[in-house]
Amino acid sequence: MKIFVNHLKEDNDLIPAKYTCDADGISPEIKWQDYPEVTKSFALSIIDPDAVGGAYLHWLICDIPVDTSAICEGGPIPEGAVEIINTSGKASYVPACPPSGKHRYIFTIYALNIEKVDDSLDMDNFIDTIHRYAIDKAVFTALYQRS
Repeated sequence: MKIFVNHLKEDNDLIPAKYTCDADGISPEIKWQDYPEVTKSFALSIIDPDAVGGAYLHWLICDIPVDTSAICEGGPIPEGAVEIINTSGKASYVPACPPSGKHRYIFTIYALNIEKVDDSLDMDNFIDTIHRYAIDKAVFTALYQRS
């Protein structure tokens, strides 16, 4: 399975400012391919593991339909997909905005063996729950440091 993040060519590339709090703060286009044929849906997470208080969950999406292979720049998310409330208390994309230093942003797309994840899914159980249903995943790491 492979994941591609708009305008980023390799792991550890710098996130363009337009996807951060220093500019428009819109979500980047995220594409994926080469997932298992038995996939029934997808889930997405964007996590900053370098945040001061522990991992900061920037975007959590589940129930992405299997006939979807991208999330468009700036949204909207695909019909039927569900955004989960993240660390900032929002059910939407939160742009990179590290208070100091260079942070890593881990983009992960999961291929799942179920169409719909349990309604009790929240930010506290997202990763553990998604891992229970994941049959494959792809990870991309991007970096950002404010000027």
